Amino acid sequence: MQESNGTMSKPTVKVMSIAGSDSGAGAGIQADIKTIAALGGYATTVITAVTAQNTRRVVSAWELPVSMIKDQIDAVITDIGTDAVKTGMLSSSAVIEAVAEKLREHKVGKVVVDPVMVSKGGDRLLQKEALQALKEKLFPLATLVTPNAEEAGVIVGRQLASLDDIRAAAEEIVGMGAGACVVTGGIYPGPATDLLYDGKDIKAFSAVRIASNNTHGTGCTFASAATVYLARGDSVRESVAQAKKYVAAAIRASFPLGTGYGPLSHFHEWWGGTEKAEPQ
Repeated sequence: MQESNGTMSKPTVKVMSIAGSDSGAGAGIQADIKTIAALGGYATTVITAVTAQNTRRVVSAWELPVSMIKDQIDAVITDIGTDAVKTGMLSSSAVIEAVAEKLREHKVGKVVVDPVMVSKGGDRLLQKEALQALKEKLFPLATLVTPNAEEAGVIVGRQLASLDDIRAAAEEIVGMGAGACVVTGGIYPGPATDLLYDGKDIKAFSAVRIASNNTHGTGCTFASAATVYLARGDSVRESVAQAKKYVAAAIRASFPLGTGYGPLSHFHEWWGGTEKAEPQ
């Protein structure tokens, strides 16, 4: 949190990210750490996989042993503790089951699940066999699930071509046990509209689309931001609204880096940006 004199106060919440490492630092654990820190939280991490990637593609990926993933969770929670957990790249059913086991064991009350399936460059990050485990083991523990429209379509087993399709998918995902589901609509033309279903009502969040290639890690950043706000005690609806504002500002302040999809400017409040993207 930034105080009025420009200095930084101590973090207000502790947020754990359970995700893969991105060597280009635009997405994954690195994006999560930057987001959590920028929003005034203390980030702890559980690395599930190491990837060699840049702004263009994932060159290779190596999944960490399940025992190491469990040890990381235990080591952090039994000493530092956590106010909320965000999950990202969980590439296999074995990893998903291990993470779900530990979340139950440690009675983590606030969990945001970002069902990472494919990288921005099109590389698969979730094995096909792991989808069922994701739905059966992790969704019932989730306070909020944050798929984009393409991921939501994979989860429900059909293509989503309209807002009505997205609404139905969000309701179906909540029906799998999740507390709430927000389907982000950044991949479709027109206004960037996200649909949240909280188990009772549908709420649409729309914003002018920003013309920028610097969108690597938007899903990770959005989910991590929502987790910080939930950890602070905000409602699901308010957390989603604030996360959307943060991501939009980070895209607008982003700057060119690499030759593919560049990263967001997570610390835009402190750095500013060398290139201001314009609305479409």
